[in-house]
Amino acid sequence: MQEQLTIKWAECQRILADNLSATAYQTWFAPIQPLQFEAGVLVLQVKSQFVAEYIEENYINILSRAILRVFGNGTQLEYRVLIDAASGAGPTIPSPGARKEILLKQQGLSNYQPQETPRDNFETQLNQLYTFESFVPGEPNKLARTAGTAISKQPGHTAFNPLFIYGGSGVGKTHLANAIGNQVALLFPHARVLYVTANTFKLQFQDAHNLNRIPDFLNFYQSVDVLIVDDIQYFAGLKGTQDTFFHIFNYLQQSRKQLILTCDRSPIELKDIEDRLLTRFKWGLSAEIRRPDYQLRRDILRNKMHRDGIHLSEEVIDFIATYVTESVRDLEGVLASLLAHATLTEHEIDLELAEQVVSRIVRIKPKATKIEAVLRAVADHFNVGESTILGKVRSKQVMMARHVAMYLGKELTDSSLAEVGSYIGQRTHATALHSVNIVRDQMAYDPVLRQHVQQIRDALQR
Repeated sequence: MQEQLTIKWAECQRILADNLSATAYQTWFAPIQPLQFEAGVLVLQVKSQFVAEYIEENYINILSRAILRVFGNGTQLEYRVLIDAASGAGPTIPSPGARKEILLKQQGLSNYQPQETPRDNFETQLNQLYTFESFVPGEPNKLARTAGTAISKQPGHTAFNPLFIYGGSGVGKTHLANAIGNQVALLFPHARVLYVTANTFKLQFQDAHNLNRIPDFLNFYQSVDVLIVDDIQYFAGLKGTQDTFFHIFNYLQQSRKQLILTCDRSPIELKDIEDRLLTRFKWGLSAEIRRPDYQLRRDILRNKMHRDGIHLSEEVIDFIATYVTESVRDLEGVLASLLAHATLTEHEIDLELAEQVVSRIVRIKPKATKIEAVLRAVADHFNVGESTILGKVRSKQVMMARHVAMYLGKELTDSSLAEVGSYIGQRTHATALHSVNIVRDQMAYDPVLRQHVQQIRDALQR
């Protein structure tokens, strides 16, 4: 059976080689191995998710034709990302049909019953790559993600209507909003789910107004079961757009249809939005997504490692998580660049390569030259004497200052943990490591400590 599969895939490769340049074939298709062909599903092993996504974007038409010609009509394609070369184990990127079946088995259907009109020819405008599976959970997004999960099971029938997701650029608002929409679309085949940016909504309204088709515009939006409007802040100052959206909002909300809005600020900070709209924005749940903290940044990197079939050392993970701090988008940009370099040049992803890539995306701030500067800044911030931190006092405030001094001593200087511990009261490497772990773990759930650490870090790096 495996021999027959190998022969068939070799025929596919011959077709690909005849229709592609030698470089394109050798780079993207020569390394692929066929793993299995069962129940009409062909599984191909690739080196990373980057390879799968690149093929999907650039060569899927010619690959599909070759597969259908050799394996027959109706053949579905899946990729498996190689993680363990010895066993061949790794995550599988399933076809949409397989993914839907998995989701339906994992989650029970709610009592939500959308309109019976089929969704035929209804374009959701959702980004299919933005799913709950690819949205890494963490403390900065916990509330919004939990609400989104509940909504996806019972859209319009929870207390979270509307769901108002807000936060800075690149923190994952659009990803989460699309993930909710994609989950609803999978679990409720008849639901009409629509994603639209505020700017697109504005342009559609203007066209409808100019063509005297406002009733058609309203009828379309009032037929939607789940309406997702991204970047609602761009409605500011647009009286006609706001007035029309107000009526759509009222109709959907009263009909127990779901509204999901994203914004770069909380409702109380919005300017030039009518009070009656602002009041309705607050009816459901306003959930902030903060910029990713250190732990979430590490989790995102680890998640991408698993999905893309790559290995990053702890040194590289720590370096990226330390310096790429502003947004998930920046982290994804760094990883995409690293994957491209590693795939195309066959260069190992080491610290040197990471530093080259990161320096093109964010400014790498110089480390403090001396641990004395760190100790001084921590002592000043917590209003504790340097000698007290170095001593044996174990009050809560002094202990926290001591832990933070060791944490930042490791992060912002070139000193080893042993050197940090030795300088701060002749403590051991194990003690310094314990302090670093305490601060790292507590920052994952304590916004006050995160603020303290960031203020000290900012003071040192001015």
